[in-house]
Amino acid sequence: MTAPHSPRGPVLIVGGGLVGASLAIALDAAGVDAMLVEAASPRADAQPSYDERNLALARATVNGLEAIGVWAHARGRATAIEHIHVSRAGEFGSVRLDARDAGVNALGWTLPARELGAALLRRLEDCTRLQRLAPARLEAFEPLADGWRARVHGDEGVRHIDTPLLVGADGTASFVRERLGITADTYDYGQTLFVCTVTPERKHGHCAYERFSDEGPVALLPLAEGRCGLVLTVPGAQAAEVATMDDAHYLALAQRRFGWRLGRLGRPGRRFPYAIHRVAAARLTAPRAVLVGNAAQTVHPIGAQGFNLGLRDALTLAELVAASGDPGNERMLAAYAARRAPDREGTMAMSHGLVQLACLSQPWLAPLRSLALLACDRVPPLKDALLRRGMGFRGEPPQAVLERTP
Repeated sequence: MTAPHSPRGPVLIVGGGLVGASLAIALDAAGVDAMLVEAASPRADAQPSYDERNLALARATVNGLEAIGVWAHARGRATAIEHIHVSRAGEFGSVRLDARDAGVNALGWTLPARELGAALLRRLEDCTRLQRLAPARLEAFEPLADGWRARVHGDEGVRHIDTPLLVGADGTASFVRERLGITADTYDYGQTLFVCTVTPERKHGHCAYERFSDEGPVALLPLAEGRCGLVLTVPGAQAAEVATMDDAHYLALAQRRFGWRLGRLGRPGRRFPYAIHRVAAARLTAPRAVLVGNAAQTVHPIGAQGFNLGLRDALTLAELVAASGDPGNERMLAAYAARRAPDREGTMAMSHGLVQLACLSQPWLAPLRSLALLACDRVPPLKDALLRRGMGFRGEPPQAVLERTP
């Protein structure tokens, strides 16, 4: 169902990162007028979120990107994840997930964030109901009887924009969230994530690996041309030392942490560090306003849930806005919060609990963890639930992720 043009102005999306751009495209595809305010210039190398991370895109995420016309621009650089292997160093339990067990050709795909960003930019160029202000910055906003009046500063000076719905898609340190008076709970994991690419001695076989240890999780994600994306978590106190390591010492650290399942790791690319925090907004909505993506919740990268969760935010919001003749009305916002709650809360609890439990060093936990992993691997209902959630189908997902198979 396509919503009529709102006489009070376009839906105003603040933040042109991966989630904000996806929302803008989804609204345009639904025939909804929208305006996207992007702090960075409209280039893949200027947008901070289009960085060097290698994203693990759940199957539901790729279905959603296909539905809004983005995946056609990205599929050529993506690598299928057909298997997932989860283990903990020094313990006997493990979980192996296989696409065949779910009756699909892939559980998900890996794609460099910069490539996804470039695909979003190409799709944005085809939008007909969307206005883009870039570079531009939201400076302030004040309430109206039926929306907000925003003051946006860009290359052409200051503009005042009336909107029936203000969307904060402006990241972890969200200006929109702060000015709406929505508090956020913050947790510092005391960890730093390093990402780079490596080439293993053995073929990755389209398998994604997640391995836990007392020092934090490490992951290897399958990429094209036999390479892998290495995601190495280290205690924050060691971050400066790890950042200055030469390649040989860094590879030795990664090898010790990951093991030799793929043989020797070699040819490391440039490393990029990210401090890890959990930030959860106390609520998702305010009158005529809503938060999506990292502005709503920033989760630990364990299990690669961040963008996958944020895209489900965006597609659910676009679905509800398109079905409403009045974007931002109280009933629609209540429906959005209710729809997103099971997925959001379940994903946050999973990522937070998993890193807390899987990386604790207490010896008495070792047999319990191993038994839990064995149960998830051997008990069909548990394994089926893991497969479904791992593919991004949790709670009441947006229809866009269910409608197509790439």
